Amino acid sequence: MKCIKGLWSIPILFFFGCQTDYEEPEVSLDAYEIEEGFELEVVASEPFLEAPVAIDFDLKGRIWAAEMRGYMTNIDGDGENLPSGTISIMEDLDGDGVTDHSKIFLDGLVLPRALALVYDGLLYAEPPNLWFVEIENDKPGKKVLVDSLYADDGNVEHQPNGLMMNIDNWIYNAKSHFRYQRKNGKWLKEPTSYRGQWGITKDNFGRLYHNNNSTLLQGDYVLPNTLINNQYYRPQHAIGKVLTSNQRVYPLHVTSVNRGYEKGVLDKDSMLVNVTSACGPLVYRGGQFPNDYDQNAFVCAPEVNLVKRHILNFESIQTTGEAAWENKEFLASTDEAFRPVNLFNGPDGAMYVVDMHRGIIQHGAYMSSYLRKHLEKKGLDKVIGMGRILRVKSKDKALTEIPELEDATPKELIGLLNHENGWVRDKAQHQLILLGTEKEKEALEAVAANRNTPTAQVHALYALEGLKMLDLTLLLRVAQASDPEVVAHSLQLIGHSDSERQIETISQLASSLFDKNDPTIDLYLTMALARWSQASESTFTPVLNELMIRRDSPLYQEALVANLEARETLILDDLPPTGQLAVRLKTARQRRLTNQKNWIFERASLAEDDRTRGMRFYKNICAACHGPGGAGIEGLAPPLQDSEYLTGPGKRLALVILHGLKGPVNVNGKRYEFNAQMPGISNNPDMSDQDISDLITYLSNAFGRSARETNAAMIKELREVKPASGGAYTEEELLKMNN
Repeated sequence: MKCIKGLWSIPILFFFGCQTDYEEPEVSLDAYEIEEGFELEVVASEPFLEAPVAIDFDLKGRIWAAEMRGYMTNIDGDGENLPSGTISIMEDLDGDGVTDHSKIFLDGLVLPRALALVYDGLLYAEPPNLWFVEIENDKPGKKVLVDSLYADDGNVEHQPNGLMMNIDNWIYNAKSHFRYQRKNGKWLKEPTSYRGQWGITKDNFGRLYHNNNSTLLQGDYVLPNTLINNQYYRPQHAIGKVLTSNQRVYPLHVTSVNRGYEKGVLDKDSMLVNVTSACGPLVYRGGQFPNDYDQNAFVCAPEVNLVKRHILNFESIQTTGEAAWENKEFLASTDEAFRPVNLFNGPDGAMYVVDMHRGIIQHGAYMSSYLRKHLEKKGLDKVIGMGRILRVKSKDKALTEIPELEDATPKELIGLLNHENGWVRDKAQHQLILLGTEKEKEALEAVAANRNTPTAQVHALYALEGLKMLDLTLLLRVAQASDPEVVAHSLQLIGHSDSERQIETISQLASSLFDKNDPTIDLYLTMALARWSQASESTFTPVLNELMIRRDSPLYQEALVANLEARETLILDDLPPTGQLAVRLKTARQRRLTNQKNWIFERASLAEDDRTRGMRFYKNICAACHGPGGAGIEGLAPPLQDSEYLTGPGKRLALVILHGLKGPVNVNGKRYEFNAQMPGISNNPDMSDQDISDLITYLSNAFGRSARETNAAMIKELREVKPASGGAYTEEELLKMNN
């Protein structure tokens, strides 16, 4: 098989040969510290890209980057919704591993946030849509709308992103409760468990990992969509679990963080204590790092300019994560514009760091006046127009030669299912499915049955599944004589129709697996038996009962209830009236009777968060007088930043917004007198009670000290608390109310 030399290569090399006269910008990494034994390199930077937030690699090894150029270009976030975003292709024409050319594949995009090279095309997110476009000679071809409700307009920090193909042939997202797949030319969309905030990753088994801004790492103990087969049960013990015992970070320097004024956020040296912007997690699967780094979890903390390393422990069915070190990080910098927002495994075995390299990464909807002042003082609001992609590699091993996947034969692709690099394995599986050949079924089945290569076994099983060539005979053979994790996948792939046709054979398998007394096998056997019992209760229920006695824990009980569908009484009738399993079964049955489904089956999309809605109202209603940044406009309106009306009682602020304010106003010790009065918005038919509550939440966060605990009910009540004059309140009236 041919291999691509260097980082990436393209056919144009045949025309340009080995020319070296392409201009490559020099970027200093003196301000960066990397763990001993590793090297940090710049593989792409400005002017070839700006504000990258996500990347993917094509079969030639080239980097495709989603550039969110319109995000926070100034302190007020102006121009966010302008079509300034692009998706670009990074090219290395002289073959030295550094970008020396880039070309735009798509432009005129509004905040593109995610992309994935799948099905010989590009899947990408541009709110509110998810699009798929065919690729024709590096140019966009036919375009298909995959989902018009992928991401509602709003804060990019709180809308779906990720687009990661998993080993089960489904594409998963962060901040989303849907997954996607294309079959027979048609796109499928179905519910999945809700996961994370920004960025998503997977391990070799196929479990998913994610996080939120204040939690370094979360993950699922089980394979995706194994605990949502009962729409009336809401899993709690195995999905979205916090894997990190603490959220400590160790920055190299003092940085500007959003809530630095709150007690406990900073230590005595003004260093951030616990993470506040965790994002872009990655389970490393590249094979180029030393063995003890394999399947470690790396997490971005852009607010403190670092990447943190965690060691995952898979010895129990409940995965755990522990920080690799105390008092230091895997990668850290004193460059406050270093903004790692995403991490990816590369085709060469290295880890790639997507550095947005921007002064401001906090969205305006959530920015406090405290942070605003710090950013302006440091001049970070002026750091725009930049962006980098960094590569981390081990010093002890050469980078992987990238296999020539584009023209590989099915036989060559099957051989790559056991490659040391997870990226290569994933792409080989995907390419086998795209080729759609039936000639290699026997060879794939041989890999699937070879227990000496368990990782390749799973890839082969799902390649067969994607090719619609997976049969029960093979699954039974694999389940009988494989490692527990391979058995788990086999059990998941044995469907309802199989159990109906082969009750006796599958019953023998269940008994055999039960006798192994393995925790992982028992967990997935519980799920399978719950499903199979639909075909024959008398055959499979006794084994289920025995499993529940052996594994008396919430995780196994949840595995049972979540797969019984409408048959909670099947097990309940055989249980004593008390006990946690009985409680879970009764809860699910009661939810079914009252039609209370798990919310992931009810909601078509995520609602816009309150502070983003509030910011939109502020810009449309308030900014004309108070200024985009709340600094006020001389002769028109006073400043809002740290105003007594923002830091004082919430009821007072609500009354001003509802009914208006007139006369002299004192703000921060200064008296303001205006000819005009501030009008109230209580009679605005377009502003509901919830809208006004959202506006107050945003104002208090942006210009005060913390978010208000306001709600729609409070606003409704205060609509009737009008000033005696019937017009606007005066400051004197408000102060007398002592609210």
